[in-house]
Amino acid sequence: MSETSSGSMPDAARLVGGMHAVGALLQSRPGDIELLHYAERRRDARMTELLDAARAAGVSCQSSDRGGIARLAEAAGLTAHQGVIAELRSAIGGPRRDGLIEHVEKSQGPALVLVLDEIQDPHNFGACLRSAEAAGVTAVVTTTDNSVGVTPIVRKVAAGAVETIDWFRVPNLARALDDLKAAGVWVHGAAGEARTAHFELDLAGPVALVMGAEGRGLRRLTRERCDSLFAIPMLGQMESLNVSVATGIALFEARRQRS
Repeated sequence: MSETSSGSMPDAARLVGGMHAVGALLQSRPGDIELLHYAERRRDARMTELLDAARAAGVSCQSSDRGGIARLAEAAGLTAHQGVIAELRSAIGGPRRDGLIEHVEKSQGPALVLVLDEIQDPHNFGACLRSAEAAGVTAVVTTTDNSVGVTPIVRKVAAGAVETIDWFRVPNLARALDDLKAAGVWVHGAAGEARTAHFELDLAGPVALVMGAEGRGLRRLTRERCDSLFAIPMLGQMESLNVSVATGIALFEARRQRS
């Protein structure tokens, strides 16, 4: 396996850390990896398997001491990297600016769209993308402003979903919801005070599930565009669920109804 030096510290947008995220890249887009940095002291079976996959894909690898990996992790804003960081040739994955309705209309089977109204926490957003990818969503829609974009933390938590998901960022979410409705998509928004439970909705047809920001929930104009509001029933003392947890529950109820 070749040992290569990447020179100066790469841009944070080109760094992907963590076993799941790097492993997903090796499976789907190994040619986009310029260099794989790994901790020289980590020699367990999982690391060996990952490095074997990199070698088979022709990816150059470089062992680093604890300080070298720590400097890369700091540049990427990663607090947990599991001893492996991929340096990309360029920033890959991420959102598109247009073509949402055309994409939805070309969907094979009823569209399932996840709409995130100004989610700002990268851990929550990455987890939402991961659930969306696992649930086979048609598209994820976020706002251009006041929403987190592609960061190393988002990439790590999403575990490869950033590179595979169909994601659109729109300047006006209310208008995008109007366009989805005009295209025949029913829009359902999550709201804690709603009287309808998520499993009482008809989610077998073309639908968009709209999840609000941490703490604040749906904005007024977003809420007004929803055909209905739903809540996830809770029996314990907690008032609400984390948005990424609620997103997973809602998406997989839609998948259950479609199976």
